[in-house]
Amino acid sequence: MGDEIAIADQAIERVHILKVPIDIVDPAHLSQLAFQLLTEGKELNIVLLSVWDLLHARRNAEYRNYVEHASLVIPISKSIVRGVQFLLGKQPVRYMPFEFVICLLSMLESHELSCYLLGGKKRILIKVEKNLRATFPGLRIVGRYPGSFKRHDEAIIIEAIRKSSPSLLLVGRGVRGGEHWIARNSDQIGKGLRLWCSDLFDVFAERKRHPSRASFNLGLEWIGYCLQSPIKLLRFFPLMYYNLLLLVYKIFKIKK
Repeated sequence: MGDEIAIADQAIERVHILKVPIDIVDPAHLSQLAFQLLTEGKELNIVLLSVWDLLHARRNAEYRNYVEHASLVIPISKSIVRGVQFLLGKQPVRYMPFEFVICLLSMLESHELSCYLLGGKKRILIKVEKNLRATFPGLRIVGRYPGSFKRHDEAIIIEAIRKSSPSLLLVGRGVRGGEHWIARNSDQIGKGLRLWCSDLFDVFAERKRHPSRASFNLGLEWIGYCLQSPIKLLRFFPLMYYNLLLLVYKIFKIKK
């Protein structure tokens, strides 16, 4: 037990950039760290933080509180890594969302733990469950529900999640409020890991391809996203604002 605690202490370091927390997590210990968090028997929210999420946390109190109290805040944008290097001189590890979730699912399978799927369209969710069962035969999928549910069904769904007590709740697109849904219902859906996985259900259902490792390492995955949705080119402006904030914090030595 003492060795596990020592590994956990070495595996994670929390820092702040522009007053938003970021966790520096050693990839070699990610699976063991996630399992150790599970054994604590708490509500454990995981945030995969992009630079757009970071800016959202700065201006939205609900989301900022959600991020600040998350058990893990994992950077997925190269701009965040550069920002931490620029302001703090530290080297955070950037994770590809697809590979991060695969790592969690592999950990769950190795311990014969469970997962609940919430979000997406019904036909997509059925394909996701089928593919996950084929890829992770030891993983117990204890429930699934499409994201387009009515408000009056929400209490029933939350109760179903709580009773099934999944080790990991994956929430995808289609759920009203998006990632905010987890924040608003965190106290009601029981214990275990919770993770907003955005459009990963489409990837698991083989409807979309995740970025290649090469493009991700170069920070060029945004090109594919913009080809799918050209309106995302407008993100250039908040990115410039983010870079300006970094410069202001550096010049005036603003803490965090």
